Amino acid sequence: MAASIKFVLSVLRDALTRGLLNGLRKRPRPAHILFCMVDHFEPSLGMAPAAIQRERMEELLEKYPPLADEHRDAFDNRPRRSWFFPPQDHVNGSLRDLTSLCQRGYGEIELHLHHGKTEPDTSENLAHTIRLCLRDYAQFGIFGAEGGEKRYGFVHGDWALNNSCREGKYCGVNDELEILHQTGCYADFTFPSCGESNPAQVNSIYYADIHRHVPKCYSRGAPVRAGAGPQPGLMIIQGPTRFVRVNGRTTVGDGIHNLRHATKNLLDSLISTWIHVVGKSDWVIVKTHTHGTNNAESVLGQPMHEGFSYLENNYNDGRNFILHYVTARELYNIVKAAEAGESGDPEQYRNYRISPPCYDSSPIISEASKELRDALERTYRG
Repeated sequence: MAASIKFVLSVLRDALTRGLLNGLRKRPRPAHILFCMVDHFEPSLGMAPAAIQRERMEELLEKYPPLADEHRDAFDNRPRRSWFFPPQDHVNGSLRDLTSLCQRGYGEIELHLHHGKTEPDTSENLAHTIRLCLRDYAQFGIFGAEGGEKRYGFVHGDWALNNSCREGKYCGVNDELEILHQTGCYADFTFPSCGESNPAQVNSIYYADIHRHVPKCYSRGAPVRAGAGPQPGLMIIQGPTRFVRVNGRTTVGDGIHNLRHATKNLLDSLISTWIHVVGKSDWVIVKTHTHGTNNAESVLGQPMHEGFSYLENNYNDGRNFILHYVTARELYNIVKAAEAGESGDPEQYRNYRISPPCYDSSPIISEASKELRDALERTYRG
């Protein structure tokens, strides 16, 4: 309860500060809107049986391509979703099917990891598990590369990054950020969340200290600054956090789901939060999230179609706004370009540091390796 109150106060304080600053300074035009949808994609969510998992996967394969094909940003890019896929769901051919969707150009796959549920995880087992994920996923060409090394974006299962919530449940590893950094994670996309794990530093792109081995060490950090060059730590890329009224309810956070569609009110609120790299306010970062497998009504159907149409009709006139649909990897690359002092149109920086994955759905692999399954089951059975 105390953590929730602190988070609400942080959001209110941030909103008041932004309101005052917006009244004192003029926002740049044109502003480039970088829209990135992060999907915590879990076919087994809610302990769904295999038949339901299969239905969820088939619904995505059937409905996402025609939805995306109807829409384009300023540079003729379709909306490309970033599916953060957990290794526990690498069963029944789901990862291979998702790869086939990415191979056709509809998005990219990153890493979503649950651990420490039935007992706290250890640093050694976590590092081992991540490396096994990288190896197993790489069989389908998943993850881009930098300097010949695989790099991945990360979302923590149960929101419990760096042992941050529920009295140590759902993680158990106080040096998790350092392990992520060492194994090739380029940025964390977990937040904002639905609970106590939320950082105190909201609506910010920043570097968290990877050497403070204490729970929730990412709560504050050094903001990413244009032209300043890279800083030590792990980059935290947050979505906008504002109170907004959607579908008759006052809500907070960056989520899009069946009770919180991509309405005019929500999209206006997400954009007007105006998250950006410090010193680069004409590149506006709008990271949203969903749990797509059980929110298909909202993110695969008419509400999402209307949301994309609203973005294209109201934030893509070329004079005031220029719309870019980006993946998580592309968004990170554009942030790194701003940090390096690059300017102009962010479209040219989609592959600035980390190269695109080379997806291949041809391997007949229907589930995770036994070695990976064993590593997962040490701390997350059932």
